[in-house]
Amino acid sequence: MQGIVSDIQRFSLHDGPGIRSTVFLKGCNLRCAWCHNPETLRGKPELQWFPEKCIGCGACVRVCQVQAHGVEDGQRVFHRARCVACGACARECYAEALVLVGRAMTADEVLAEVGQDVAFYRESGGGVTLSGGEPLCQPAFTREVLERCRQAGIATALETNLAYPWETLAPLLPLLDLVMVDLKLLDPAAHRQWTGADNARTLANVRRLAQTTLPLIVRTPVIPGANDTAEAIDQIAELIAGFPGLLYYELLPYHPLGTGKYHSLSMEYTMNGVERPTVETMAALAAVARQRGIEVRVAGTKVVPHPQPLSQR
Repeated sequence: MQGIVSDIQRFSLHDGPGIRSTVFLKGCNLRCAWCHNPETLRGKPELQWFPEKCIGCGACVRVCQVQAHGVEDGQRVFHRARCVACGACARECYAEALVLVGRAMTADEVLAEVGQDVAFYRESGGGVTLSGGEPLCQPAFTREVLERCRQAGIATALETNLAYPWETLAPLLPLLDLVMVDLKLLDPAAHRQWTGADNARTLANVRRLAQTTLPLIVRTPVIPGANDTAEAIDQIAELIAGFPGLLYYELLPYHPLGTGKYHSLSMEYTMNGVERPTVETMAALAAVARQRGIEVRVAGTKVVPHPQPLSQR
């Protein structure tokens, strides 16, 4: 069996405890307006085109068998509709103006790469995190990778939106040491507006997951205009405060760093002009969530232990 992997990021410190390797799988069942990994949304390999990097050598034009690359009126052009994502042009483009994102890999090939850092995982309490996109868009391949990790004694984590049938996740639970759940909005209409899908399945699954013995980290991307209010964050904090396996709640401030990726994939980015939340805003929202007596972290800031619950002060 092969899966489509967009990237394997080694020595990651942001996708679970310790030093980790994060395996990003292609394909996602949501379309969040703010997604900063648009190269993982589609399930197949595809070509990124960065015209500002092009040096005009013409190598891509020469090797392309479907005439996706060319020069018209003196201008370098790329006909995406013709592209079959074979990767021949990207292999010739040493300026990296053309990048093939997505490669077919077996679970053994993934383990050969992530297994190089086993000593770092064990020393730091880290391991391998499967992310995306949404890893459960490739459930059979995800399971194979997790099984190989188990056999190698590597700790595993899954980053997921839980927007799929419970039966898809249940067989994987014995292979996981940690689940990282993205909860974006509790209001169904707002969730549909911003992600393109209802959240009923996600909420049912997270409640069911909370009844297992698996440790959980819940994360919310804080998006100006979507969920950067005390009410929105408090709703999520109230829901998860009763989860016995909750390690902490993490707020992730929006950033526009993925904008260039959208252009390279001929995709529209609808969040142009949206600025990242201020430090003060993030601190205020974290304080709101801490009122529920849970540990709250803000990505990119020093970890500070949460205060005692108000009832104990």
